Amino acid sequence: MNCEVCQLKELEVEHFEIREVLRCILHTIVFNRALGLVRPKDVDLELFEITYVQCGDLELEKKIDEKIEQFISWVEKHPNKKSQVCLSFFEVKNKQASWFTNKTERLYWEQWYINLNVAQNPKAHSSKSQHSKVVVDPGESASEERVARRAALEATLHEVLFQIVKFVNEKKDHVPPIPNLEGVVSFPYEITIPRKFL
Repeated sequence: MNCEVCQLKELEVEHFEIREVLRCILHTIVFNRALGLVRPKDVDLELFEITYVQCGDLELEKKIDEKIEQFISWVEKHPNKKSQVCLSFFEVKNKQASWFTNKTERLYWEQWYINLNVAQNPKAHSSKSQHSKVVVDPGESASEERVARRAALEATLHEVLFQIVKFVNEKKDHVPPIPNLEGVVSFPYEITIPRKFL
């Protein structure tokens, strides 16, 4: 089985934008690959004029938020590094059983690479609350440069969302048969972040 890979366009983000940008992208991908029962839920971004759709599943939202928090912790420990989040869909197949083992293997059929370049500004980020409506943006002297950077990020985020939809619509042949009809995401998936925690 071939694994289709989609490298999304790199996004230049500030620390306080990570959470919202990753939520938007990850939920958009999962929603477009969800083949189970979904309850579409529109979400308006607070920092940008963008609305995206979530599957309406609290367990899925919780898993995505946990991975985003892990990624933010990684970024704080590794400042000034380009980084990547990978969302992978896979099938679980039983391998040939041997004497003492009953092994399963993951057959990846699609991987999405979200590339972020996090600009380091002194402690400019939103509060730890997952559903906080308050965004702390120190240096309220919103210069023309900051406004231009924000507009450029919003335009790039739009491009990434269109890139996702285009990929999903064009690449269908590699999607395996639906393994189960329970839950929102019918296929097993994992979200991986950079590994080194120092």
